Amino acid sequence: MPNRMQDGQQPEALRSLKSAAKAGSRKPDGQGLEARGDTAPVPASPEQEQDAAAKVLKEGVKKNPRGMEEAAKKAPRR
Repeated sequence: MPNRMQDGQQPEALRSLKSAAKAGSRKPDGQGLEARGDTAPVPASPEQEQDAAAKVLKEGVKKNPRGMEEAAKKAPRR
């Protein structure tokens, strides 16, 4: 699994929102345009992420919301 943290890496959206929620619904002062330790991408293999995304999309095409939720729950933790 490659090291996904690189110089200039953007913060992961969900982790940024969680960080903002903990800071009173505002972007924390120290959070800029680059990822920090608490907003860096969560390590997961690209194959796991792609497989989970494909399953969610496949269930969406079938218009199966329950299947989408189940597929999303099997995705790597964020």
